[in-house]
Amino acid sequence: MIDPLFISAFVMGLLGSGHCLAMCGGIASSLQLAANKNRAVSFSVAYNLGRALSYMLAGALVAGISSRFAAQNTTISIALSFLSGIFMLLVGVYIMRLAATLQWLEKLGKTLVWQHLAKLNRYLLPVDTTPKALLYGALWGWLPCGLVYSALTWALTSPSTLHGAGVMLFFALGTFPAMISVGLVSQKINAIFNHVWTRVILGSVIIWYGIYLLIIATDKLVH
Repeated sequence: MIDPLFISAFVMGLLGSGHCLAMCGGIASSLQLAANKNRAVSFSVAYNLGRALSYMLAGALVAGISSRFAAQNTTISIALSFLSGIFMLLVGVYIMRLAATLQWLEKLGKTLVWQHLAKLNRYLLPVDTTPKALLYGALWGWLPCGLVYSALTWALTSPSTLHGAGVMLFFALGTFPAMISVGLVSQKINAIFNHVWTRVILGSVIIWYGIYLLIIATDKLVH
């Protein structure tokens, strides 16, 4: 049976695809346009697989660190559960575009990580082979993204590095449908995900899930 957290991570990736398109859609689309028609799909799949590998590595790292502390102290475990719920609320508001609730986190990631990794782009351009597309996706998987950081708070609650990597794998898989097809039907997909009611519905689902996580964390604290 698939872990419920994996399913939740997949759904989060699926619901947050609109944000992924805004952050990385242009890159994915340009890869497909740059490749000939026979290789467009393989380039796109390779790019997204690379992105998923980076997410999994990040998930394994944060889960490996947090699981050691959480195993020694239940208070830390409960605090991490609260953190996950709070970030779900922030993601929901962010997707609905009611406030830039995660912009500060993306700026922090840009300062600490991305400004250094971005320099590696020059070694992969032009992206004219499938291996390059894979490595390019792996590099851009570290692009500061509030949605990814929020998914990582779920990985923080994982009991092991393998489980943390699994959470981020399923999150990445949830973003695949939109990201892989972006070059083929980009305008139509963007129109759907940027529609005000789409943002409201998707954001509301994530907010309600955040409330659910907070209720569970509160129950753990009380008992």
